[in-house]
Amino acid sequence: MDGVERKTSTPDHNLGEFTREEELQLLRKYDFYILPPLAFMYLCNALDKGNVGNAKTDGWDKDIHLEGNQYYLLVMVFYVPFCLFGTPLSLFVKRFSAARVLPLMMIGFIFAIRFFLGIFESPMLPAVVYYLSTFYKRDELASRVGIFYAAASIAGAFSGLIAYGVFHIHNSKYHSWQYLFWIEGAGSILFAIFAWFWLPRTPATWSLLTPRQKAIARSRILSDSSVVIDEAVDIQDAFRPFKSVLYWIWVLIRVPLASVNNFLPQIIASFNFSTVKTNLYTVAPNVVGTVALLLLTFSSDYFRERSILSWTDCYRCIPLATALTGFIILGSIDTLAHLHVAYFACFLLTIGASSFAPSVLVATWYSNNTNQENRRAVVAAVMVAFANSAGLISTNVFQAKDEPKYVPALVTSGAFGGFCLLLTAGTGLWMRFENRRRDRAMKTKLTAKDVDTSALSEGTKSPLFRYMY
Repeated sequence: MDGVERKTSTPDHNLGEFTREEELQLLRKYDFYILPPLAFMYLCNALDKGNVGNAKTDGWDKDIHLEGNQYYLLVMVFYVPFCLFGTPLSLFVKRFSAARVLPLMMIGFIFAIRFFLGIFESPMLPAVVYYLSTFYKRDELASRVGIFYAAASIAGAFSGLIAYGVFHIHNSKYHSWQYLFWIEGAGSILFAIFAWFWLPRTPATWSLLTPRQKAIARSRILSDSSVVIDEAVDIQDAFRPFKSVLYWIWVLIRVPLASVNNFLPQIIASFNFSTVKTNLYTVAPNVVGTVALLLLTFSSDYFRERSILSWTDCYRCIPLATALTGFIILGSIDTLAHLHVAYFACFLLTIGASSFAPSVLVATWYSNNTNQENRRAVVAAVMVAFANSAGLISTNVFQAKDEPKYVPALVTSGAFGGFCLLLTAGTGLWMRFENRRRDRAMKTKLTAKDVDTSALSEGTKSPLFRYMY
């Protein structure tokens, strides 16, 4: 190594060495006690956010007398506060912990009208990405965020199944879609109360960890996640990453594919299936999308040691290319004449977009390269806010006059997907070349794994900093 040690600091001098088995025991506690409740919380979040699509197939929009583009405007209203309030509420998450803020938000988005639903749901995703980064190392994060995101993907399947069952309920006093809202809302409230008492604020305050496990948890995060643990909130410093062009490139990469989540039931409804069958046929594409998401995120963590081909560049590009193919197919064929091909294209959309694979990998990407907790909390919130601005795009390009094929919307979504594909590949290549330039300057060879994050207080200005791509 030409005099440069593979590890540049010892995060906890009093701890000594710990075995891989001790580390795995700690990870198993994290995976068992933290991931399942977070995933179920996001499942409830996704159900409550997306059930209007299922309700519309049962005539909800007609029952409440929506006309023209009013339904699409109503969906758009959600995204305005969702984009605006995610960042300030995420600062509360940094100050008071996601374990306390998220259950409160979860209860709030049940009792809110659509505009306020956007406020209460806005910190969910960035808060969880930040929260998990305080428990897991960088090469463990993508798979765990993938499990969390899978809940939103599988929510499309659950929502379809629940709607399939509920829409068989016939009552002269209430509409079937009212039962749908009641059932999904009640589940969210009950689980939010449970999550308040279950989720730990931090590893250091978690009563289920032994003192040694708490020390191991601290050492792990300082070696491969954060410069400092439990950093105080500093608003001015938190926004400093956005002076870098790189973060604005990540903003653009995160923008394109919200349309699938909002409008998959309407796309399938355009195949002239009955209300019940339309909701049932949304299940399989969402299940396949979830499986694809988990395969991509787990393999992305596994191949942290990059080859010259940069495996994770491929993982970020594959789902974008797949979704782009699905948009092209749906926009160019007669869907009623080629139903099987059109339905296959829906699977491509969920693999690339509704599965959130690009979003998971990009969220992990910028989180891995932001080593200060204070900055990471705000970066996640700002990125998600911009990503959800795609909802404003999709709800304005999916219009009533274009039913049932929505060709302009499919073309627009496909164009955004292609643009993000180019940005993703180009950014990954630049990071690889930049790491090599830094190696040449130091006359050595380092990867991000070789440098303790506690030694990177200068961030990217440190000569030891290496990008994770």
